[in-house]
Amino acid sequence: MSHHLSGPNLRSPRGDARLDLTDVFAFPASDASGRTVLIMNVNPYAPTQAAEFHPDAVYRINVDSDGDDRADVAYSFTFSAPHTGGQTVTVHRATGEAAQKHEATGDVLFADVPVAFGDAPDVVAAGGYKLSVGLRSDPFFADLEGIVNNFTWTGKDAMAEANVFGIALEVPDAELGPEPTIGVWARVSLHVDGQLLSVDRGAHPFLTAYFNAEEVKDAYNTGEPADDWAKYREPWTAVLQHTGDYTTEAATETLKLVLPDVLRYDRSRPAAYPNGRTLTDDVTSARLTMVSGGKITSDHIPPHTDVLPVFPHLGHPHPSA
Repeated sequence: MSHHLSGPNLRSPRGDARLDLTDVFAFPASDASGRTVLIMNVNPYAPTQAAEFHPDAVYRINVDSDGDDRADVAYSFTFSAPHTGGQTVTVHRATGEAAQKHEATGDVLFADVPVAFGDAPDVVAAGGYKLSVGLRSDPFFADLEGIVNNFTWTGKDAMAEANVFGIALEVPDAELGPEPTIGVWARVSLHVDGQLLSVDRGAHPFLTAYFNAEEVKDAYNTGEPADDWAKYREPWTAVLQHTGDYTTEAATETLKLVLPDVLRYDRSRPAAYPNGRTLTDDVTSARLTMVSGGKITSDHIPPHTDVLPVFPHLGHPHPSA
């Protein structure tokens, strides 16, 4: 899936859906120029596997503003323990060296904001930012059954009725650096026995599903994008040679689109994957085309129609089974 179930053997990291990063998005705000929307979704099939955010986790959106594949700005989201069916979220903004550490540090942008677990999104604004966190419709779309069944298409969208927990932040462009091009990725870290461990990370869809062997997925989730090219170019080249009959040179050029695993977004150009990513971009077909060397170009599933035209853009949640 896009980045759903990104632990080994198609399971959530550490077997905990609360820690499972599903998708990352970056696109311009709909109602004002000079603003960018950053979204990270977690918890596939929410709330059936998990009904809250993990109170011992740090959920983070990283932004590289100078092209070195290291965070220059980081937005960290931490959550209270669940209480009487609710939770609150606090948002920190870190810069410089603090942004490259995984702890939630820096300036507090929002403190103890209620998480929206109902149908309507709660949008709060402060200091030029907008924030919305809660249960939302999963915008990812794909014929996953067809992909697993040797690309025998079924016409069924596996996420047509699925929900996620969405973390949406609308940011003034000036807060993301002076240059128009930024790099974005998300990370989920967990406090375990006094240490903060990275348990999931990513930006581009479908990478770990197609390219990583089961025994390296945990290690990938702990890694830093700046190390990706050195670590994964050779094994991922072998994957493309196997699945798409690529030459070594062609595979190397193709992998430059997704390695390091940072979503590049030139804000002076329209957002459309792989330049940023909107909620309706057909990333499934893009990745099928890549891994097959152009032999398979679509799974024939259209985008979801329930996305909202205004912030937080993620659609209203589907009724839980």
